[in-house]
Amino acid sequence: MTGKKELTETEREVYSWQMSTPDFGERGQRALKNASVLITRVGGVGGVVAYELAAAGIGRLVLAHGGNVRPNDLNRQILMTHEGIGKSRVDSATKRLRELNPRLEVETIPENASNENAERLVASVDVVIDCAPLFVERFALNRECVRRKIPLIECAMYEFEAQITSLLPGKTPCLACLYPSDPPAWKREFPVFGAVAGMTGCIGATEAIKIISGVGDPLYNRMLLCNLREMKFRMAAIQRNPNCQLCAGI
Repeated sequence: MTGKKELTETEREVYSWQMSTPDFGERGQRALKNASVLITRVGGVGGVVAYELAAAGIGRLVLAHGGNVRPNDLNRQILMTHEGIGKSRVDSATKRLRELNPRLEVETIPENASNENAERLVASVDVVIDCAPLFVERFALNRECVRRKIPLIECAMYEFEAQITSLLPGKTPCLACLYPSDPPAWKREFPVFGAVAGMTGCIGATEAIKIISGVGDPLYNRMLLCNLREMKFRMAAIQRNPNCQLCAGI
């Protein structure tokens, strides 16, 4: 995923600590600078993903999230502020991210992912990070990522629990392999602790950094399951469904 843009002296200084990682170095930093990532929903999980990628020196972020900031967003959505209540979520997020990294290119789309806009959202990015709470959004992104063979990082949390996996079409299960249909018991509103959402987002951002730079071992064919109530972590193997109507045969 490397591109043609070279690092400036300012960027070499800002990112010097992470560039001292031996297998990352300037090559990895250049890969981040030339990469474009879609984050769907920049709330409790997605906001932390965006913040950490902006801090790491990602070149371009596409942020998709509809609606305006509400008071009950503020317990977990670090890109939102009291000043922003009643204003666009993606505009509030962009302001905070550019304060952190003025070199960052941000494209804002004040819409949640859907069957109607998934193709447009995914068209110009290298990696998709799905932080949406609804499966209709997740399924739409998954279909488009499978069609374009783009990596999809799935980040989900509930109360004190989190699940993270990375999906690579043709190499790993797709989301439809794991969830053939919308789980009937799932609801839009659920218990959220900002710290749990933040941890989930940090892991999702780390997965994106690894996939883009080629460093480390992404969560391909594995799902990380976190129970922070008991501080227990385990890894579960996940497999492709050979009869998946979406990704079988690719």
